[in-house]
Order: sequence, then structure tokens, then C-alpha cells
Amino acid sequence: MAAAAVDAAATFTMPKRVLMGPGPSDVHPRVLAAMAQPTIGHLDPVFVALMDTIKQQLRRVFRTQNELTMPVSGPGSVGMEVCFVNLLEPGDTVIVCENGVFGGRMKQVAQRYGAKVVVVNDPWGRAVDPAKVKAALEAHPEAKALAFVHAETSTGALSDAETLARIAREHGVMTIVDAVTSLAGVPLEVDGWQLDAVYSGTQKCLSAPPGLSPVTFSARALDVAKQRKTPVQSWFMDVNLITGYWSGGTKRAYHHTAPVNALYGLHEALRMIEEEGLENVWARHRRVHLQLVAGLEAMGLKMLVPADERIPELNAVMIPEGVDDEAALRSRLLNEFGLEIGAGLGEFAGKVWRIGLMGQSCTERHVQLCLDALKVVLKR
Repeated sequence: MAAAAVDAAATFTMPKRVLMGPGPSDVHPRVLAAMAQPTIGHLDPVFVALMDTIKQQLRRVFRTQNELTMPVSGPGSVGMEVCFVNLLEPGDTVIVCENGVFGGRMKQVAQRYGAKVVVVNDPWGRAVDPAKVKAALEAHPEAKALAFVHAETSTGALSDAETLARIAREHGVMTIVDAVTSLAGVPLEVDGWQLDAVYSGTQKCLSAPPGLSPVTFSARALDVAKQRKTPVQSWFMDVNLITGYWSGGTKRAYHHTAPVNALYGLHEALRMIEEEGLENVWARHRRVHLQLVAGLEAMGLKMLVPADERIPELNAVMIPEGVDDEAALRSRLLNEFGLEIGAGLGEFAGKVWRIGLMGQSCTERHVQLCLDALKVVLKR
């Protein structure tokens, strides 16, 4: 079906969708109401106080005491670039684990900043193999950092971040971790696992609108950024400049105009997580995921990722034989049921559907709607 045109001169109303793709997730009315509050200046004392509150909230959800913990203005990909551009200098060696699309994106970003990239490859749909990482670090003692995706959004595979970080420490290298899909969906212990630079996105399990990327740097990572021999290649993403705006105290250095209303929404979304309890949020994602998998398998559908390597918030389902046009099927789900699920990426394009159970989209009601809708369109 052709996309409906939106008259640029007319007021528009967006349709109500149920978002069960790889992100964004459903946004609660409380978050939308918070974002509708009056816009104030990004250096207004009231807004500065809110910034400090958000930093504390993010420290709790990241499970860290890192001073440099803040939301970067931009999507998760900007958070990724913030970590790489500040910690790597031209000529540095970085070990990058690639087991899906976003590991591949890490590789591309590091290469663009002039790093020497050593790739550890694992099959798509599988976790990163710690033995391969150890071998790569032993073969490259000059490596400065190990970069990996905790929860690979393109396949739904969960890697053992705690073990990978321990191996990195044993070899004296920093860790750069993609937690875009894992933050608030599965256990993530930044301080407990001694992770150095971690980035995420607001549109997944935090259930805030897209456009902000929470990041956190350990004291070691921040020191590396401050002691660089060459300037950070990006002015906007230089943490030495950004922290002048996000640092504590009432006097802030102007850096950029922050997305004020988006930060209202993030604050409210984080409040909702705290009200439920972070451990309870993790448990909910696990419980609802098992209900979805049981329902899909009862329909004869198969999961891509082995059970012990799956993330509960992103479920890659093999498209069954007989579905000749999977895009048309997804269109029917959207147009007839208002339900969005995701297509496969990369080598799994046309081979899997990606069904998200993230944040506010992770409920029994969502599972039942998804299963009922799939039964109808597959029967046709």
C-alpha cells in the first residue's frame, strides 16, 4: 500500500500504532504529557536542576557512580561516535567484535577515525565468543580498546559483557560497549563489570522518544579523553567540551541548545522505571519474552537465536516457508491491526522478523495482540 500523503499546509494527526519492532517502543501518555510542558531556556536554572536529576537517574539505571553520565543530543549512533571519537586516536588499535549489523557499524566508525581495526567475527544470531576475543587480544598486545555489542539489535543475540570485560582488563585494554537495546531490558552492571564507555538510546527499553543517547564514561576513560595527544575530530562530540555544559553546579558553559522537551520526556520515563524497580523491569522483560516464545513455537514458528543467548526484548523469528512476500505480510499487520514489527537486516533480510518487547511495549497484552494478528495473516 502506498504511503499516505501529509498535506504540508494542514494540521496532521498521527495514527495510533502498537510498536513491536526493533524500536522505537510505545511511549506512555505520562511521558508525552511531560514533553508537552512549556519549553524553557536550556540554561534556565530550573532546567539546569532537571539536568542534574537526569544524570542521577541515568547513573541508577546504568548501575554506576561515573561522574560523566549524561544523555547526548542525538540517537544511539551519536552515542557510539562519542565513545569512539573521544577514546581512539589515529593509529590506535581496537578489537571490534562483529556478530551483526551494529558490530559492523562499530567497525566502520572506528575506521573513519583512523583506528587500526582488528575484527573478531562470529556468526550472526550467536553471541560473541570470549575465546576468540582472548586470542585476538593476545595476538595484538598493542590494542587500546575492545568494542562489542551487548545486545545485537539486528539478531537478538546477547553477549556476556561481564566475561568480555574481564578478559579486556586482563589484557589492559578499555571496553566500549553498545547497550542501545540492553539498557533497562537485561542486567547491565557498568560498575560491577568495570565497563569503561557505554552508550545507549532512549527509544528502546527506556520507552522515551528517539533522539537522545545516554552515555557513561569510567574515570579511566575520561582520563584517556582528557590526555589525548591529538584533538578530538568532532567539536560537537568532544566530551571535554560537552561536560562544561553537563557538569555539576549552577554555572554552565554554553555548548549547544539541548532538546529541552525531549529531556522532560526522558526524566519522566526514568521516573516510571524507578517506580517499577529496575530489577522488576528486567524480570518483566524476561517473563513476557517467554510468553511470546511459547506462543510463537505453538504456531510452529522457530526462533533464530539459541535460548541461552537470546535477549528478551528483541526476538528474531524465522519466516516460515510459504510466505512469499514477507513485506506484504508486515504491511497487513500495520494496516489491519495497527501493529508494527521489524524486518530482518543484512544477511537476514527477508529471512526473519524482529519482534520487540521493549519498555512500554513489553506487556502480556502486546504478546496476545501480536500472536492473534500473526495467526490471522499467516492463515490467509
